[in-house]
Amino acid sequence: MSVQIAIRLPEDIAEYVDEQVASGAAPSRAAVVTRALERERRRQAAEHDARIYAAEASTGDLDALAGWAATQPLDLD
Repeated sequence: MSVQIAIRLPEDIAEYVDEQVASGAAPSRAAVVTRALERERRRQAAEHDARIYAAEASTGDLDALAGWAATQPLDLD
């Protein structure tokens, strides 16, 4: 289910959104905005996790985490 909302964007951001749609990089304006918000949500979650790891890392040994992270695919949408 989706919800329709109205937002105001600075002109240069709106132009970027329209360029993404015109170039075929995104199927719609909504897709561009959704993709950006999903990335921001993931970034905030990663930042939150990093704070937890920093607080819990009593030995400072994050080699296992770094090794795991290196195998994870990058989000290149």
